[in-house]
This record gives sequence, C-alpha cells and structure tokens, in this order.
Amino acid sequence: MTDVTRTATPTTTVSTSSSGTNTIAEGVVEKVVGIAAREVPGVHDLGKGATRAIGALRTAINQQDRGQGVSVEVGEKQVAADIVIVAEYPVALQTLSDEVRRAVAEAITTVVGLQATEINVRVDDVFIPSDDTDEEPEARVL
Repeated sequence: MTDVTRTATPTTTVSTSSSGTNTIAEGVVEKVVGIAAREVPGVHDLGKGATRAIGALRTAINQQDRGQGVSVEVGEKQVAADIVIVAEYPVALQTLSDEVRRAVAEAITTVVGLQATEINVRVDDVFIPSDDTDEEPEARVL
C-alpha cells in the first residue's frame, strides 16, 4: 500500500481546528470497513479459513469481530485497506470486488472522514449454499 503515512501507534490523529484534535483508532477503521464490506450483496463472510473459524466461535459467544478479514493503514488524512472476502456462488467475482471497493471507500469517507487511497479486495473462497444443507436430494425420477 502506498501514499499512507503510518503513525507509531495504532491510531491516527486528525486535526479539525486550532483548538484540538480528533483521534481515530485503527481498530475503529477496521470495523467500519468490515461492516461496509459485509453489507454488499454477494459477500458471505470476511477472512481466511482459520480466521473465519475463530470468528464463528466468537460469534457463538456474542463477541463478533467486525474487523475480521480487514487490515488497514491509517494516516493523518488517508486510509489504505486490504479486505479478504468469501463470495456467495454464483456472483460475478470482479463485479463483487468492485462493489466492495466502492462501498468501503464511501464508508471511509463518510463515517471516518478520511480519504480512501487504496482498497485491495481478495476473494479467498466461494460459499456454495448447497454444501451446507442437510436436505435430501430431490428424486430424479418418480
């Protein structure tokens, strides 16, 4: 990722006036990005296999990690993000990636108030709903 000034701690300070500053933690930006990505139709989940397994356990105890599958670099005025998604079959993967990128850029601008300089979307897996159902297959003949 380029053009992002990284701070020494996982926070960024954004000056709003001569009378003070606002500080936004990287974890907050990760959550905003994660929520925006999950809201895009066709996104089943975020993160790689092991991350999703841990996320499922956290969700089971009502401790969902909304930043799961998201990595951000936050500067004073800009944000770069890497997002790993699991797509639902049979969505068009390039279109889905573009829609995730657009939704995340909009969320970074409107919610966080910073400029999205780079948003990388990696499709790590495809979720096929029929793989998770326990239904009996329909008879082919009567």
